[in-house]
This record gives sequence, structure tokens and C-alpha cells, in this order.
Amino acid sequence: MNLKPKFLNIVNESTRVSYDDGHAINSLATKLLSSLPQDIQQPIVFVCIGTDRSTGDSLGPLVGSKLEEKNLTHFHVYGTLEDPIHAVNLKDKLIEINNAYRNPFIIGIDACLGKLNSVGYISIGDGPVKPGAGVNKELPAVGDIHMTGIVNVSGFMEFFVLQNTRLHIVMSMAKTIATAINEAHNQYSLKELSSRFLR
Repeated sequence: MNLKPKFLNIVNESTRVSYDDGHAINSLATKLLSSLPQDIQQPIVFVCIGTDRSTGDSLGPLVGSKLEEKNLTHFHVYGTLEDPIHAVNLKDKLIEINNAYRNPFIIGIDACLGKLNSVGYISIGDGPVKPGAGVNKELPAVGDIHMTGIVNVSGFMEFFVLQNTRLHIVMSMAKTIATAINEAHNQYSLKELSSRFLR
């Protein structure tokens, strides 16, 4: 779990949309697709950060599990409810990923806390997420780009806030994010297929 994007010192053209916006999936998929590397040979890896032991911090592994069910052929997914990526194993998982893939393009996915009127918003933009920043943990930054979901309000007793976040909103946000990624994957797969015919 990290703090809202303004605390990450990221300056970019990001897309920010509420999970229940009718255009959310298309907006997120379009932004994701435009952010992926032009080289279709570069591995695309999603690192979904969080833990199933905290409702608010379960956004990442929920997304990871939903993506795993879709059997994406061109995207690689790490961090699920069964095998979460969290503070204890994050460094080891990043080493594992970099050993498994040559020059992977990493998308970090994590929950974050923000203002009350921003709860339910999903952002995608350039630069990494900083896991643990919202609860004062020093962990490695993750991702060439990031996707974050504001699950609750920041500013006071963050651990308690995360534990008392509504599961409904986290599940709904996870569904929107995973559906958007799946849509981007389908379009990316078509791009990869067409490039084969041009070789």
C-alpha cells in the first residue's frame, strides 16, 4: 500500500478514473496499451502488490488472481491471493522476476490511500509505485509504470483504516482493473499477431 500519487514525486500524463465510471475500462486499457513498449519481444510483467490479510491492501492480489484466471498469453502476472507479494518477500520476488526475464517491462499495481473524494479512483501513469510508503515502510520502488487504486482515506491510523476498508469497493476496483488489463492484452495480442505476418 502506498500513498496517493502526488506523494510519489511522479510527473507524467496519467489517467485517473473512478472504478464505476462507464468509460473506466476503456480509458485504462487505452492508457495501458499506449504505455507499453514498442518492442513486442520485451516481456510484460505485472507485479500485483499487497496481502490478503488486510481488506484494503488486498487490491493487488485480487487483481493478480483475476488476471491469472484469464490465462493471459502475452502478459506475465506475479502476486495473487494464493501467492501474494508483500513487504516480507518483495525484494526476493523482484530478483526472481529479473532472473526469469531479460529486461522486463514491469507494471506495479498497488492499493493506496488518498482524499475522501478520491476513494474509488484508479490511476495509471509513468514511474513506479512505492509500496509501504503509506505505512512508513522502506521498500523498493516497483514498475516502469504503475496502476494504483485509492481504497480509503489517508492521514490517520493507516493500518486501522486498511483493516476496515469495505471489501465491496476493493473487489469492484479489482474487477475494473483486471478487465481493463485483459482488454489491453487482447489488443496487444492482435498487434503481436500482425507483426508476425510482417516479418
